Amino acid sequence: MALNPQIQAVLDDLAATPAANTLTVAENRAAGLAFASFAGDVVPVREVRDTSFRNGDHDVPVRVYTPETVPPGSPAPVTVFFHGGGWVFGDLDSQDHYARVVATRSKTIVVSVDYRLAPEHRFPGAVEDACAALRWVERNAGAFGGDPRRIALFGESAGGNLAAVTAQEAKRRGGPAVTFQALAYPATDRFDDSASMYDHAAGPLLTRHWLEWFWGAYLNTPDEGADPRVSPLRAEDLAGLPAAFIVTAELDLLRDQGIRYADALREAGVPVTHRPVEGVPHAFLSFTRDVQVSRDVLNEIGDAIGAAFA
Repeated sequence: MALNPQIQAVLDDLAATPAANTLTVAENRAAGLAFASFAGDVVPVREVRDTSFRNGDHDVPVRVYTPETVPPGSPAPVTVFFHGGGWVFGDLDSQDHYARVVATRSKTIVVSVDYRLAPEHRFPGAVEDACAALRWVERNAGAFGGDPRRIALFGESAGGNLAAVTAQEAKRRGGPAVTFQALAYPATDRFDDSASMYDHAAGPLLTRHWLEWFWGAYLNTPDEGADPRVSPLRAEDLAGLPAAFIVTAELDLLRDQGIRYADALREAGVPVTHRPVEGVPHAFLSFTRDVQVSRDVLNEIGDAIGAAFA
């Protein structure tokens, strides 16, 4: 299918940007923050509160979004959100609109996690922070009006990878309990060799060269790619994982591994809704200012999370 014309207009605006795999880490981070300008108007919520928790020898910043749609005085479900950015860039500001939209649509309190980034903190730093964030939410949900027995995970791209891995780790460790996982075009297999990796190696947007740059920054050694905490599709047992809503983008080189993860979960008896989106590339949810389908699908994610707690 042809590229969505609204997406094409956004990519035309980005055309002058140098190839990301030729940029330094700092330049990539600056470019990633610039993506926030495509989010559009700020969605109002009742309260936004920045705090942090201690994980080992460092603090992990988190931002807690309480929407107007949460009834005052009663514990609300909590969605733990992991931003995208290839494990290298992104922070609490870069995908602020994801958290606000999903909080409002799902009627859940969203906790956005500023996990450690590579290459300063390579694997498993981000995974350790993601899992610690889930444990922190379970222990502290009551302090911000959340229900520790009703928790969802949501992640986009690299954050989708972390959400999938965190769900698996929670099952393996015997908790905390996770009700639902929403994964937007997640990376699920470091060694994926499926058709979409070739069909869309040149993009649009995410290219094979850029993806390899991310993997090189994130992993310590190539063989770590076989670890299920890197490649959740390679986990031996997917049974018993929380129900999932998985979004894939037609023109994304990660498309087929997202589809394969949805299929593998379904085969393991996990309830799965797969939402394929035609005519869009990786990261299309960043473009809610200008692209209707980006707004629609982000709303659908929020609605799916809300429905899990209805």
